[in-house]
Amino acid sequence: MSRDASPTWIPPHDARQQTAMGRFFAQVAQRQSSAPAADAPWADWHAWSVRERETFWAELWHWVGVIAEPLPGGGTWDAVLIGRDRMAPPDALLGPRWFEGAQLNFAENLLRRRDDGVAIIARDEGPATRRISFRELSDEVAAVAAALRAAGVSAGDRVAGFMPNIPETVVAMLAAASIGAVWTSCSPDFGVKGVLDRFGQVAPRVLFCADGYRFAGKEIDCLERLREIAASLPSLAVVVIVPLLRDTPNTGGIKRAVSWADFAAPGRGAPLVFERLPFDHPLYVMYSSGTTGLPKCMVHGAGGTLLQHVKEHQLHLDLRRDERIFYFTTCGWMMWNWLVSALASEAAIVLYDGAPMPPGRDALLWEMAAEERVTVFGTSARYLALSEKAALAPARTLDLSPLRAILSTGSPLAPHSFDYAARDVKPGVMLASISGGTDLISCFALGNPLLPVHRGELQSFGLGMAVEIWDASGRRVIGETGELVCTAPFPSMPVAFWNDADGAKYRDAYFTHFHNVWRHGDWAEETPRGGLVVHGRSDATLNPGGVRIGTAEIYRQVEQVHEVMESVVIGQEVPDGAGGSDVRIVLFVRLRPGAAFSDALAERLRRDIRVNTSPHHVPKVIVPVTDIPHTLSGKISEIAVRDVVHGRVVKNAEALANPESLALFRDLAALRV
Repeated sequence: MSRDASPTWIPPHDARQQTAMGRFFAQVAQRQSSAPAADAPWADWHAWSVRERETFWAELWHWVGVIAEPLPGGGTWDAVLIGRDRMAPPDALLGPRWFEGAQLNFAENLLRRRDDGVAIIARDEGPATRRISFRELSDEVAAVAAALRAAGVSAGDRVAGFMPNIPETVVAMLAAASIGAVWTSCSPDFGVKGVLDRFGQVAPRVLFCADGYRFAGKEIDCLERLREIAASLPSLAVVVIVPLLRDTPNTGGIKRAVSWADFAAPGRGAPLVFERLPFDHPLYVMYSSGTTGLPKCMVHGAGGTLLQHVKEHQLHLDLRRDERIFYFTTCGWMMWNWLVSALASEAAIVLYDGAPMPPGRDALLWEMAAEERVTVFGTSARYLALSEKAALAPARTLDLSPLRAILSTGSPLAPHSFDYAARDVKPGVMLASISGGTDLISCFALGNPLLPVHRGELQSFGLGMAVEIWDASGRRVIGETGELVCTAPFPSMPVAFWNDADGAKYRDAYFTHFHNVWRHGDWAEETPRGGLVVHGRSDATLNPGGVRIGTAEIYRQVEQVHEVMESVVIGQEVPDGAGGSDVRIVLFVRLRPGAAFSDALAERLRRDIRVNTSPHHVPKVIVPVTDIPHTLSGKISEIAVRDVVHGRVVKNAEALANPESLALFRDLAALRV
């Protein structure tokens, strides 16, 4: 596939001197004889960080200034890495172990700052803004942590949040982490079954929730669902309710319910105490989307999460003290956990709870970015595409002078979105597409302040991440599509899956395709200049006539058609006329209001796809629909559509934000579109 050689963003000439990544390289070059020269090409530094991974991660620990318990003999760990070439646990959980002997606390590292600087800015669809200083945040965490201890919570117990994206959610997580309890969360748009499929597996002792939330101008009550959820979780000792919709919510029928104020009151004035625990002590239980069955419960350790996030924030993003970072996310998506970790870099996190484009306010998030002087704006490829479709031009109407970086994840970012950001959002802004996942609670590929940005590409693999693209035979390929893999251990690998004593679920998730190599499930391509292009999920690739192609290549063309708001493409199995079967491509399009579907529009879509991709990519069938199913984190669910069209049961419709949309595709399946 040809690539546009002209970059959309070029780092300043003094980036090596002015960025944390450049200064980190200079420091390591002085300290380590095995390291490249400070001004060596980026590729040399990445190769070194993978080859000398123990040294790299140890140097990062020192750079970050991780707060940890000193060992009696000096230092803070006995060994950086045990099992350096052991990716998959062979039996039981005998995979790699990082920073053996280290004792730390995740919350202590995020709350190292205790002054009056702004820690949290919280917004919603209304005009009100809440600001919380680092000092106030620490005091509130101390009070809630004391209350959790009084409720019998100790290290290893689970604390759950069925919460909107508000400051209390951050406080509850940090309070749990300060004790060594394990935090797990779902956003309040989950249905009862979706919550129980997750929390029911981990048996939380405390549940934090809100009486409701506001979305797209409407108030959504949570108490009825909460009654059913709480009644179905016998492990609960207390249910803590944050009143958002009304001052005194009706908590009748919710056993062990107490308000946030009453729960925290006895702990007011308590000291903030941190339990320092092993590096891989569980911090979070995260969940797979659950669209193919009961969600997998991935357990992430405190130390690995901390190191990986701070590496990505400080080195790859160049995040600095007092900067303001925003990511549009809910508490059911790993980007919430990633955002909160920015507190460790002494930056302010901006929380937003509500619809990205509430009725009559399409530009609300861009307006918020201007008002709050946001430095880093994180969003999804879908939001950028919708902003462009809505002809939003913040560069002409808003003061976004502090904004220096836009991040996009959730799905592949189309090349035209790079041009849109540079033209209509803010000229000179760095637009970084990033990709990783809940499985590693971080990124495999992301932005880089030392490299240019090219349309449609992720700039580089993460430092310390041994990422490659492999063909079916396990051979590394460049300039060709294949499976995204990781060939060496990294600290934020899950420490375990919940209820997986022999590690079988863990191994099956990543290590059955290639021996001792992590197969991530992305169909991607490494470019000759070291960038990455993600073509879609491996399990959603299309195979018409035996040619394997990624769905992102089709979406990139469809998104540029004015009449189309969004689309979903699948491969439908059909008879090949010779007693066997083949796959035909079916494209479903949701049109913008006022647009009409026609043969002429369908032919234009086919022509654009044929000219800009290949004849193999052209859909055999194009069908208009009024809605498209999305997961609760906003991703289009190709697998759910594919299952419905083939008459298969969607195993966990509760993982979808709009499961009712599946009926549209069920009707089409009956007609054999």
